[in-house]
Amino acid sequence: MLEATKTQKSPDGTPVNPALEAESRIARIAVTVFPILVAVAGVVGFLLPGAFKPLGPAVPYLLGIIMFCMGLTLTPPDFAAVAKRPWAVALGIVAHYIIMPGAGWLIAGALNLEPELAVGVILVGCAPSGTASNVMAFLAKGDVALSVAVASVSTLIAPIVTPLLVLFLAGSYLQIDAGGMVLDIVKTVLLPVVAGLLARLFLKKLVAKVLPALPWASAVVISLIVAIVVAGSASKIVAAGAIVFLAVVLHNGFGLGLGYLAGKLGRLDDKARRALAFEVGMQNSGLAATLATAHFSPLAALPSAVFSLWHNISGAIVAAWLARRPLQDAPLQEKPLREMPLPDKTS
Repeated sequence: MLEATKTQKSPDGTPVNPALEAESRIARIAVTVFPILVAVAGVVGFLLPGAFKPLGPAVPYLLGIIMFCMGLTLTPPDFAAVAKRPWAVALGIVAHYIIMPGAGWLIAGALNLEPELAVGVILVGCAPSGTASNVMAFLAKGDVALSVAVASVSTLIAPIVTPLLVLFLAGSYLQIDAGGMVLDIVKTVLLPVVAGLLARLFLKKLVAKVLPALPWASAVVISLIVAIVVAGSASKIVAAGAIVFLAVVLHNGFGLGLGYLAGKLGRLDDKARRALAFEVGMQNSGLAATLATAHFSPLAALPSAVFSLWHNISGAIVAAWLARRPLQDAPLQEKPLREMPLPDKTS
């Protein structure tokens, strides 16, 4: 009986939080299952394009569902982190919106991509941070509060920053309707996120009941978006698939590596560096696919679909590798605002 009441400890002697351990297992399941769902969706979309291509007009609404789910997971402490550590959050935002757009532009030019694919790669780079990055930061033993703050702010400023960056970097490839992009991002990202946040504040009991289902709802919806995008460009995937995959792997790799380096140059601790690696290297590929489909062509959305699969695979691998490496320095003397994110952030 006494044994049952003892505090559980890990092999290194540190206390184990049973609730946190359970949430950690859920997070690992989410980041394992999600890439599989996306891969299956991509294959189905390629094999059955006629079944998914007509659903193209529904993509913005599907993205709105995902962003509403993101809003449901946000809490006031997530925004308090911005005021508490403005330098770290600002560094993450600046690094994200300089490194990824710049890398996308350089890769598109270096690989001599055709205009639609070049715009697609650049558009992925100009998108806000991918919300699955929060879970990756947790698994990598990174600074989750910082990760959530950077992802939230990058999303909220996306209606202004993303169209301007796309216009500046991709305007030489295709005609860019920056004003139309602003409206689309407001409708499909900003308004749903705000609606979700308000629902979390005023409908706490109801939201608490649906939170466990959000990981799988988001995973299914983003997988459906990938299937639709792949179906729209199925006829050109065989010819363009290899070069797009190379571009995506390079793009994501530069983001992860340079994101960590940015934190190091900014003199952040190792936990914060790990968080910035994922905040810079992982993109909201669902938004990029939506904008590419609406403003350009299904082929321009192909890099977003491939990125959606690859950044979750690479993120999980890098997170597992970092988790096995000891932190290089003592963390900041600050109590985390959130132990870990809810693993429904899968864009």
